[in-house]
Amino acid sequence: MPAEKPEPRIDTSVPHNARIWNYWLGGTDNYPVDREMGERIRAFFPEIADNARADRAFLVRTATYLARDEGLRQFLDIGAGLPTRDNTHEVVQAAAPDARVVYVDNDPMVLAHARTLLTGTAEGATEYVDADLRDPEAILEAADASLDFSRPVALMLLGVLNFVGDDAEVRSLLDRLLGALPPGSFLVVSHPTDDLDPDRAHQVAAAWNEKGTPKLTVRSAAGIEALFDGLELLEPGVVSCSLWRPEQTGAGAAVPVAEYGGVARKPGAR
Repeated sequence: MPAEKPEPRIDTSVPHNARIWNYWLGGTDNYPVDREMGERIRAFFPEIADNARADRAFLVRTATYLARDEGLRQFLDIGAGLPTRDNTHEVVQAAAPDARVVYVDNDPMVLAHARTLLTGTAEGATEYVDADLRDPEAILEAADASLDFSRPVALMLLGVLNFVGDDAEVRSLLDRLLGALPPGSFLVVSHPTDDLDPDRAHQVAAAWNEKGTPKLTVRSAAGIEALFDGLELLEPGVVSCSLWRPEQTGAGAAVPVAEYGGVARKPGAR
């Protein structure tokens, strides 16, 4: 028998994106170093927790729309992060119990929590792949065991492309992943932007990159929109996550956050 792979070591001496995000969302899967960094950023950018919540609400609205209104039954969520409320499989399987969801992440703490993610409906499937966004071949090969790439897939990239700083590399990754998906598939992206407050957005990135991992890149609205080149953007286009088809709650207009998002369809016959 092949030797078992050693369990990955969780480094609690360096703040990490997934754990800091978990802290801003009110979770408990984080360490003092993560909370310290989270509070350091919150001190000069108090809206950061609003960004995190708006991004999560964007996931809920987009995933619900794709499962309920577009009829998608396959979701590939890369950069899944730590389990919290309204995980992708919970959202889509509430709308379509037979939906199949594959989560991808390379964070050892996420891997340690994988069994929490691996619970879905009996009719559908929920799987986890330990892989890096920068290795699309490994992702596609592993996901092929659960997803049928001859049928449309929703490629979910929420808050993950901002950890690839080189635009050409981002384009190459998107082209490879989208190239494996048939027409009628969708791309969902959320990404921090410097459109609303450039100085503070780059202050956040600088603070993060001083000690945090992985390194953060902030892009303009035009740079984020370019991620959807060759696809058919759905209305209202690339906007603040809180403004993408916001729910009408009677609590007043949605407030823009410095996290932009969009949804686009791969063109061609379906």
